[in-house]
Amino acid sequence: MQTKTPSRSRIRLTRRGRLAVVVAGAVVAGTAVAVPLLMLAADHEQAKTAMLVIPEGWRASQVYAAIDKALELPPGSTRKSLGKAALQLPSQAGGNPEGYLRPATYPVRQGATPESLLRTMVETANRRYSAAPVAAGAQREAMNVYQTVTIASIVQAEADTKVDMGKVARVILNRLQRGMPLQMDATINYALNRNTVGTGQDDTQIASPYNSYQRVGLPPTPIDNPGEQAMRAVLNPTPGDWLYFVTVKPGDTRFTADYDEHLRNVAEFSAAHQSAATQPSGGGPPGPPYNPSS
Repeated sequence: MQTKTPSRSRIRLTRRGRLAVVVAGAVVAGTAVAVPLLMLAADHEQAKTAMLVIPEGWRASQVYAAIDKALELPPGSTRKSLGKAALQLPSQAGGNPEGYLRPATYPVRQGATPESLLRTMVETANRRYSAAPVAAGAQREAMNVYQTVTIASIVQAEADTKVDMGKVARVILNRLQRGMPLQMDATINYALNRNTVGTGQDDTQIASPYNSYQRVGLPPTPIDNPGEQAMRAVLNPTPGDWLYFVTVKPGDTRFTADYDEHLRNVAEFSAAHQSAATQPSGGGPPGPPYNPSS
């Protein structure tokens, strides 16, 4: 009779015991293989998800075209889907989502539709715009949120650099407070569905609610979908008394409260571009009946 337990090196497994070890090893090995496979499958699924990038400052028309392309739909499909998208927009928008198609990167998952993507963009914008800082900033400037988004859209289109955004916002607010027309070329360009660096005198005569040379106050809707920095510029504009600005050349935007100084800046712009007929972005022809702003 054996009274001592054999040392570990002398313990022998029965055939049944060996089989149990083999099975257990197979289970462990199988699990080790399954986890990487699951991870690879997840990575593959993520790789298959297309991403839709909406840059800051895009107009709604550009967003519609991008959605059509992402979903491989005929041009105009997304625009036609607006009526059934049930977008949660402010009453002032009149069903127009301009300004509320929040610039961001959106996943285009299987089964996505124009309506679902538009709703996601608007919901993202509403979450941002309903946040306390936006609401408080709007009240501080005696505006509602929709007006704030509208001004931000003009700032987005007019500012030559992100550093200039706060100053452009201040010019707009100063002009509104004084009852002056904004005279921003970006609103004319929106009405004409174009992007140019200058506005001719004929352009300032167009009959459009977006003609900020002829009409006092804000345009009826935003003119693009502004980004975060443009919104911040409106909520916290740079202090100043400026009423005019002109981008003489890239990186050289000049702000002033003096009309004569502004005319000299406009003349320098015209000389640099060798075209007195084309006015600088954001400003109309100097002299009556116009009062160039930028």
